[in-house]
Amino acid sequence: MDHSPEERPAGHRLQGVLLVAISAAGFATIGLFARVAAASGASTLSVLALRFLLAGALLGLVMRHRQLTWPRGRELAGLVLLGALGYTGQSFCFFSALHHLTVGLTVLLLYLHPALVLLASAALGRQRLTLRKTGLAAASFAGILLTVSADLTGTPVGLAFGIGAALLYTVYILVGEHLTPRTGVIPAATVIVLSAAVMFSIAALAEGVRWPGTTGGWLAVAGLAVFGTALAIVTFFAGVQRIGAGDAATLSTLEPVVALVLAFVFLGEQLGAVQLAGAVLVIVSAAVLGRSA
Repeated sequence: MDHSPEERPAGHRLQGVLLVAISAAGFATIGLFARVAAASGASTLSVLALRFLLAGALLGLVMRHRQLTWPRGRELAGLVLLGALGYTGQSFCFFSALHHLTVGLTVLLLYLHPALVLLASAALGRQRLTLRKTGLAAASFAGILLTVSADLTGTPVGLAFGIGAALLYTVYILVGEHLTPRTGVIPAATVIVLSAAVMFSIAALAEGVRWPGTTGGWLAVAGLAVFGTALAIVTFFAGVQRIGAGDAATLSTLEPVVALVLAFVFLGEQLGAVQLAGAVLVIVSAAVLGRSA
């Protein structure tokens, strides 16, 4: 008999918390690696195509080594659409928003998705909407608001793209939560990544490919593929299976905090008192949610 995320064993839920935290750390490396790749002369679309092609190849090798079965039928079709439309569409909206909004506002709008996932999960009957979960999601969003509060300007077009990115990511998470238990996490992630790779490769060829021009640029692309894509996606969906989409989305707000720390350590970006307060608020919210497991 299947159980709702809240009814599963505590150890099982704690594994989920740790997996989503690892996923958030993996996704947080994207900005750092992307900057290094861009500085080497690579275009954004070329980097995205390489990122998903390499990650897809890596996951394909893992599937072959472990003799995993490829998804079929409706599950395969759903995962292809999830990668080709969901992941690609979310990325398109996010990067388009960056042309019309500041980075801070773009990130803030994207992280509307934990609240949207929590509400949608409750509406679908997948998780109970409790006061504690609502409060933690609100506290996490407030923490992100503090971390980006000095960088909030943009246009109506940018706002539309930013909100669109959050909505598409919400759909991506909820559909992924529905499909991955049927196919297995690694097969699902492999199909999603390869589908996104096809779309970004077509776009990169149409634009004109510009590969990284330095060894550091290629290493950054490899880091994107391994840590920011393959590891991050697999651990996220594995975590979703254990704690549910709502809690996983709330915990994923650790991502911008880790990204902030990486930028401070490796890029020399400054951290103000307000940013630190926001980071602490997000971390405390994640710790409370983790403790409940």
